[in-house]
Amino acid sequence: MMTPTSIDAQMLVSGDIGGTCNGGNPTQVYKYAHEMGLVHGSCEQYVAHNLESAFESINICMDCQPPVPMVGESGAAGCHAVTPSKMYYIDNYYSVKGEANMKAALQDGPISCGIHATDNFEHNYDGGIYSEYVRFPLINHEISVVGYSVDETG
Repeated sequence: MMTPTSIDAQMLVSGDIGGTCNGGNPTQVYKYAHEMGLVHGSCEQYVAHNLESAFESINICMDCQPPVPMVGESGAAGCHAVTPSKMYYIDNYYSVKGEANMKAALQDGPISCGIHATDNFEHNYDGGIYSEYVRFPLINHEISVVGYSVDETG
């Protein structure tokens, strides 16, 4: 049985590995995870912003020491690169289309899915099955699908 592992989201953003805080392509993340590997979620704090420098080893995994930087300062002087003790890889990745194929793929674990996250969705969704008609949908948000059910009321 596989043990669930947390993957470091900031590494993906800092390294522009398939995306940034401005959007991206999940396929590139899977390709990178297959070929290069990803670090554990405890490797770097998620700060939810893009770094200004090019991808360097410090962007993979860093440790920062006090003091906490003043407002407007980066605090980078107190940081150093940490060599990760373990990298995590995926065996394979592939596209899945259609309800039946998505259900089948879920038997192996979660799948990634692009959705159109409208303002209504972002401000009002608090769990459960969500439905909203959008005349011209545009994928603008990535989610993890972990299962499925049937809404008996609809």
